[in-house]
Amino acid sequence: MSTNTERETAGFLKSLGFPALEVHEALQHFDFRAAGRRILVIGPMGSGKTEYSARLWRDGEVARKKGAKVAAETTHWDAQKSLFSGDSGQGNADRRNIFFVRSRLDAGRFPDYPQDALAYRGGFERCGDRIAFVQDSFDLENRIKSHPEIGTWIVDEAAFYDERIAYLMKNESEQRGLVFVCPTLILNFRREIFNATARLLVENATDVYPLTAYCEHQDCIEDSFYTYRYYKVNGKECPALYFDPLIIVGGDREKDDPREPNYCTRCDKHHFLPGKEYTYFILKPLGEAAARGDLSALERELYAMNYDMERSELYKNFVQRYLHQEDARIEHMNALEVPCIAERALCYLYAEQNLLSTDQLVLLVNRLNLDKEYLSQRLRDNRRPIQLK
Repeated sequence: MSTNTERETAGFLKSLGFPALEVHEALQHFDFRAAGRRILVIGPMGSGKTEYSARLWRDGEVARKKGAKVAAETTHWDAQKSLFSGDSGQGNADRRNIFFVRSRLDAGRFPDYPQDALAYRGGFERCGDRIAFVQDSFDLENRIKSHPEIGTWIVDEAAFYDERIAYLMKNESEQRGLVFVCPTLILNFRREIFNATARLLVENATDVYPLTAYCEHQDCIEDSFYTYRYYKVNGKECPALYFDPLIIVGGDREKDDPREPNYCTRCDKHHFLPGKEYTYFILKPLGEAAARGDLSALERELYAMNYDMERSELYKNFVQRYLHQEDARIEHMNALEVPCIAERALCYLYAEQNLLSTDQLVLLVNRLNLDKEYLSQRLRDNRRPIQLK
């Protein structure tokens, strides 16, 4: 609301004998008349992105009960198709018709709900045959072609897909008036743009709805914009290291297994992210040396991480940065209690930074007797699967 509008509203209320109130815009029902939109619904985990989708789904059920006049306002009529095929309207995209798309990477998130459920933390909506798991942008394109009557596509966690999806949605919305709603993370647990797909989604969006949540730290009720990843080791909160694997596929429930992450939403003050400086000062240069053929320094550091943490450069860096400073944050030291730190470092250097060859990775894993099962799973999660025997 502009300053002039606020001033006029305050004056009007006073003229009626009411105090000057701060008026906020209420949540509105979805406008199915507006075509060709690419809507991002962004925010941290727990901010209500998927719940927004469920609300849109319910709006669609109400809107479809309206008459022909409303249908004319919400339908993209393909005049050429009707002219040459004799189509009297069937198959033209009505934006009140909604299809919910879920990523296959997210298949284990809500295991206790029905297969056709649009599930969120507070409940679910049954979508019948208008919900499907989709592998990639090509799979989505085929779905769109096979459902020409669908005018609104909700693509959950769109940043999990390949970059092409951003342009697919742009073309379909501009050419056929389709609306795409993408409840998705834009920032990862590192507070960085999630990936190239997330960046392209922002570049090609027409509308953005940013959502926040309360910081989930027990002593805080500030607005939170960030997803926080942590592990529980003997009941203790251990923040994820900066070089923790970017993608970890798993359920949406609290876990006590120190190998499996938990997520919540945190504000600036309580979003702990130890190890960023170490990653760029030490770990990545070790990977760059390995890329030039010198594995020795990286092997020594990984050995120390796995067998003698206090001798590692990681530990020394943490002591200097998080204990011997005026703004010391003891919480960061807990990150060193999480298992498989050497495996996490290897996953970062191999799957994200592309600094290690497959042969180098296998050699280090075997020499150091690292956890092959854990590393194999994380490499699969990050779409760089290899056989570790």
